[in-house]
Amino acid sequence: MQEMITLKTFDQAVELAQPRRVLKYVLIFCTAGSATISVDEKEFILTENSVLTITSGQIHYFKNSQNTKGYILEFTYNFFCKDDTDMELIFHNGLFCHFAMNEMIRVDNSPVIIKELEEIGKELIETPYQYLISVHSRIELILIEINRTKINRGDEIYKPDALFLHFLETVLKNFDKNLSVTEIATLIGTTESKLNELSKLHTNKTAQNVIFGLIISEAKRLFNYEKLSVKEVAYALGFNDPFYFSNFFKKHTKISPKSYKEKVLN
Repeated sequence: MQEMITLKTFDQAVELAQPRRVLKYVLIFCTAGSATISVDEKEFILTENSVLTITSGQIHYFKNSQNTKGYILEFTYNFFCKDDTDMELIFHNGLFCHFAMNEMIRVDNSPVIIKELEEIGKELIETPYQYLISVHSRIELILIEINRTKINRGDEIYKPDALFLHFLETVLKNFDKNLSVTEIATLIGTTESKLNELSKLHTNKTAQNVIFGLIISEAKRLFNYEKLSVKEVAYALGFNDPFYFSNFFKKHTKISPKSYKEKVLN
């Protein structure tokens, strides 16, 4: 059970020196110094009392750091999302967003977050009675504190719908099956028209175009970090015909997969 949630200091997280991806939500909180962190194709400079949230499946690593200290909290979707309220909290105001909207957030009340992270560390080491419930509650408090910072600085409140989040998670977990909108709707107990309604509301796109966007993001990750061939990426994403996949990629990115791979390698 404990692998569903881990807490490490920057010093302990040696695996972050190299690009990696995990099917967990990652929260990086800096308590001192500064670090450049690469997430997918973007870079962020994390400074004292700042936090960066990384969603499941995103490629990330420490590009460089100067006397940096902090914590890395990782937890799985199944650990945190017990109900719709949990789902809506984890994606509230763009936190752990599936659309690569990561941002560095300098929190207003860092002592609260540091205290909760330290308490989570103790709970995970000592494993007292009902410690996982306690840890869940402490993560809630951390996310609420980050959301308060975003609201205090004037951000518009964005509260996603749990059903829409179920839709996104189902797409991410089934890339290889190349599911249609109708098939996904059936899997999560809703209708295609409802998914289109929610997609329009949250992204101003159809559900199908949301899926296409997630597929393109995943294809770029596979090219960038797993160094797969065009054919391998096509099959990994459920395309039976690599030529069809190449046309699909070019249509949505204005560049062929081969040219994209060459650009990345250079």
